[in-house]
Amino acid sequence: MTREEKKVLAGTLVGTTIEWYDFFIYAQAAGFVLAVLYFEPLGAENPALAQIVAWSSVGISFLFRPLGAIISGYLGDKFGRKLVLFVTLTGMGLATVLIGMLPTYAAWGAAAPILLIVLRILQGLSAGGEWGGAALLSVEHAPRHKRGLFGAYPQIGVPLGMLLATGFMFGLNAVTTEEQFLAWGWRVPFLFSFVLIIVGVLIRLKVDESPVFEEMKERKKESSAPLSELVTTHKKYTFLAALIFAANNAAGYLVIAFFAAYGVNTLGMDRGATLIASVIGGVGWFIFTLFGGWVSDRWGRVRTFQIGYAIIIIWAVPMWFLLDTASLPLFALAIFILTIGLGPSYGPQSALYAEMFPVSIRFSGVSIGYALGSIIGGAFAPMISQAILDNTGKSWLIGVYIAGLGIISFIGVSLVPKDLQGVDLNDDSERNLTAAVGR
Repeated sequence: MTREEKKVLAGTLVGTTIEWYDFFIYAQAAGFVLAVLYFEPLGAENPALAQIVAWSSVGISFLFRPLGAIISGYLGDKFGRKLVLFVTLTGMGLATVLIGMLPTYAAWGAAAPILLIVLRILQGLSAGGEWGGAALLSVEHAPRHKRGLFGAYPQIGVPLGMLLATGFMFGLNAVTTEEQFLAWGWRVPFLFSFVLIIVGVLIRLKVDESPVFEEMKERKKESSAPLSELVTTHKKYTFLAALIFAANNAAGYLVIAFFAAYGVNTLGMDRGATLIASVIGGVGWFIFTLFGGWVSDRWGRVRTFQIGYAIIIIWAVPMWFLLDTASLPLFALAIFILTIGLGPSYGPQSALYAEMFPVSIRFSGVSIGYALGSIIGGAFAPMISQAILDNTGKSWLIGVYIAGLGIISFIGVSLVPKDLQGVDLNDDSERNLTAAVGR
């Protein structure tokens, strides 16, 4: 790799890691403390309902990710990737720090959960534009035969962000009592985000703009209305992009937050034990995501995705019988095996999406497709899973739900022409001709 390529990969990796750390500590807090601290009246009357509402607050931000993607996509296609990445990173960090400072329901009454939701929406707007910019910076800097590998770097920011968030939670759980954790301990990871944001911004300022975007500017091919072109002429691939991501995002949010909360709240496991299992899952997710991106350059993006989703579909139901043993080794093993499927169905995503859209609307296409897929998949996956569990008492039915999404995503990626891989990202005529032949 050249020095510039290393700077790009470091910038996209560090930025996405920090951004998803911010996003995930909220999801973990929702599983452990938010039902008690911010939805207190519901908790007093119906603890199960309060937990469902807490999970729904995780999903609400996803509803605003398409809006964030639309705004960021327009700005990114018009003015460049770096500006958008700077704005989204600082916006996410500001919202996270303010959540860490927000008084609880006991102190501010109904204003507390309302402001919590507002800050969560700000996180959603920021996250909507973050991934597309990072993914395209990495893929558009990559040699043609290494797009999958380069594109995996912003992807591994997800498991690294999860490891950072989970490790922080585990450390606090180890050094605080239950009362201290509820009173102030859970706030520390949110406040620490201020330091991480400064580090991320400094690194990203050193990364040059995408060469593809610069070439597009020189050719005066900027799109004045990328969204309108996207919905009129490229809606098929936007819809496919959403379906492709849905199952991975849903299963991923179980790993990120639901499994740990399920172990504590339903199985009666120690919080520290479930966090250890989550860390093991994060390590597996990191390894297999990087492997998935690398191997997609050799096996093909579509085939790599299909392998990953096949594993998720097969494992989605049996894993619950290991989880329900409440044994830490088996609990961790169930999560680790799931990440074997999560990696190949996530690592190649940046490269696959970049090759699906022409350069003039690529930022909009990948960002909005990703955001819509997260709504279909992960936005309310923890809430739906909790509702299934509360209404049936059968955890394995959650696996049926995940497997069903896996089948949909498997079909979605199978409809993408395999011949799109390796097309010139600058030459839209070549991309469109190849796509037509593939169809």
